[in-house]
Amino acid sequence: ADEVADFDRRLHELVDRPLDTTFEYVAEPKLDGLAVSVMYEQGRLAYAATRGDGRVGEDITHNVKTIGTLPHLLSGDPPARLEVRGEVFMPLAGFSELNERQLAKGEKLYVNPRNAAAGSLRQLDSRVTAERPLDVYIYAVGVLEGNSRANPQTHYEWLMALADFGFPVCPIVERVQGVEGCLRYYEQVSGQRSQLPYEIDGIVYKLNRLDWQDIAGFIAKAPRWALAHKFPAEQKTTRVLAIETQVGRTGAITPVARLEPLFVGGVTVSNVTLHNKAEIERLDVRVGDMVAVRRAGDVIPQIVSVVPEERPESSVAFEFPSLCPVCGSEVLFEGQGIIARCSGGFRCDAQRKQGIKHFASRKAMDIDGLGDKIVDQMVDTSLVADASDLYRLTADDVLGLEGFAQKSAENLIAAIESSKTCSTARLLYALGVPQVGETTAEQLSAEYGDLTAMNDVTSEQLQQIPDIGPIVAQSVADYFANPANRAMIERLLAHGVRPSVESTNDSTQVQILAGQSVVLTGTLTSMTRAEAKQRLQALGAKVTSSVSSKTAFVVVGSDPGSKAEKAEALGVERLDEDAFSELVS
Repeated sequence: ADEVADFDRRLHELVDRPLDTTFEYVAEPKLDGLAVSVMYEQGRLAYAATRGDGRVGEDITHNVKTIGTLPHLLSGDPPARLEVRGEVFMPLAGFSELNERQLAKGEKLYVNPRNAAAGSLRQLDSRVTAERPLDVYIYAVGVLEGNSRANPQTHYEWLMALADFGFPVCPIVERVQGVEGCLRYYEQVSGQRSQLPYEIDGIVYKLNRLDWQDIAGFIAKAPRWALAHKFPAEQKTTRVLAIETQVGRTGAITPVARLEPLFVGGVTVSNVTLHNKAEIERLDVRVGDMVAVRRAGDVIPQIVSVVPEERPESSVAFEFPSLCPVCGSEVLFEGQGIIARCSGGFRCDAQRKQGIKHFASRKAMDIDGLGDKIVDQMVDTSLVADASDLYRLTADDVLGLEGFAQKSAENLIAAIESSKTCSTARLLYALGVPQVGETTAEQLSAEYGDLTAMNDVTSEQLQQIPDIGPIVAQSVADYFANPANRAMIERLLAHGVRPSVESTNDSTQVQILAGQSVVLTGTLTSMTRAEAKQRLQALGAKVTSSVSSKTAFVVVGSDPGSKAEKAEALGVERLDEDAFSELVS
């Protein structure tokens, strides 16, 4: 409940409204299924995809067309292009019937409705999918092009418009007022959960006004105007069989508890991370202990507590290793002795393997076919020592590995060759610079253009980039100051890796606002907040969220908040929408 109140408070700050303003939210069940996007063109179902990594998903058009409740042809007056997003799920009654048929045929039973729905949508033969009892509820709009008589101003109005077009919309969605309304809905649906004909694992709250959603915007992986409120996780007990340690990409040594397998939260759990030395000491978990286990957020297995009365008399406290279990290097403790880290660096095979696996992963260099077991073989046989060695491999080299024939070896080499053409942001993320995720990699790429330009960058310079703080800045500066890291980047470039900066901006655009800070407040009628931000950034501006004496100007739309008043008090220039439109065009 406290986190829901914090969410509401943050939204008031983002939208620039007094805290005594009561926001209207749309509360809807968080269905436990598979997220899909479906595109309609001229009112006809054109294609569908899974969410995938958020940018690229699997084509499931033929399978989605077998879902009886999803219209192939829309009613009314839909836009020319309309992408809808929803959750495909398997009703509980249909799930039971499916498993009865599986049992009668002597085939494998499905563990839970979510797995059954996901497996059904990914069938290669859509005739198999058509036999599965799938359903879908649509909950959002993505792409929207062309005019329609429907002109919703709120999220709830959009849901009603989608229902008029013929889409199935969850019948227990409600508009609620403020934090109290959200929590009341949560308790109400939680009490109804066991009677619902489908599985849900929580509630989602969405700010109802679309213009305020636009102002609140997004972070890298989620909208700031929506919050998932999960139900408490199911909890069961089992015994700890062993505690082992694993070495990660950055040398961090993580203890892992091996458990007697138990079925909890819809999956079988046999391994649980214990995170670090402090977590083991907090739980005082030992080999032989009986422990309570849950799936945190219905996703990550977690040991909640030890059952002390069932502890064996012979049990002893777990001792963290002083030497790396893989390479024997000294283990160093950081952060007040909480984080254990192998000091071996690239001398440690575990760090080499994890670094190369990360480099080849989908969000990094996306080398198709280079799986974990293949990387393990490559390092174990000394075929590669680091990621740069991948680009000097030949098909004959790969043929020596277990499971490879001529064609599969050639395919892997072709995938490695194809990855040479990439964006600077992807390569930067692939290098595994500590503290640098996808979003930070894109920011650094946009700022510096290529990796060699970062060789002498300082922490102070990096902190001038919006949203990069001192910890991230120091980590990046330290990485590029390391001669070994520079040498590997040089080897990658020498082997033909050619990163380029991705840009959606017109390269001929004059940077008339280069280095200037600009703030947006209020609602614009001619473009969305995201479009306004893109136009400003194309002109070189840095769009920030707070007004200061260093702000170049504030763009003031209709119904502005306190940012406009602060600009006036500080003597900062204010542009109305007409002046702003003239500037960016």
